[in-house]
Amino acid sequence: MHITFFENHIIIIALTLFFISYLIGSIPFGLILTHLWGYGDIRRVGSGNIGATNALRTGSKLLAFLVLFLDAFKSFFIIKVFKFFDYSKDLEILIFIILIGCIIGHCYPVWLKFKGGKGVATILGGLIGINLSIGILIGSIWLFVIFTFRKSSLSSLLSISCLPIVIFIFYGYYELIFSIEYEL
Repeated sequence: MHITFFENHIIIIALTLFFISYLIGSIPFGLILTHLWGYGDIRRVGSGNIGATNALRTGSKLLAFLVLFLDAFKSFFIIKVFKFFDYSKDLEILIFIILIGCIIGHCYPVWLKFKGGKGVATILGGLIGINLSIGILIGSIWLFVIFTFRKSSLSSLLSISCLPIVIFIFYGYYELIFSIEYEL
């Protein structure tokens, strides 16, 4: 039996991917953009969060959109790059490790004393990178709830809570159990 380099070094590769995705996820676009636009420290506005919802509290919809886009893009980008270069049988678990690294990086960035955003845009970007249909469906649920009830936190909770159902529809029983364990 022949063991490839990849199979022999899976733990090192997984830890490296987690660390890289954590660093990319921890880029505080909300903080950077609000400083560049002259709004100062976004952590001193509203909830003190660095995400798009708090960026909207500055009064600039364009700024909030850019923060949302960039926070989603960071997980989307690294997942797409990895999917482009990887041909291994462990692709799914490594993509999951990358997404978790980005989310943890966004929520607990080392640069901001581990106080970041909520990770909703980062999750959405990762979902779009993993499966466009699932990402669009979860994003549509988020948009429907936000436009209906005007509550970002409710939109986030409901859309992410629908994720196991959407995964079951697209993939079946095994992935449903996996996604439920992730939410717990």
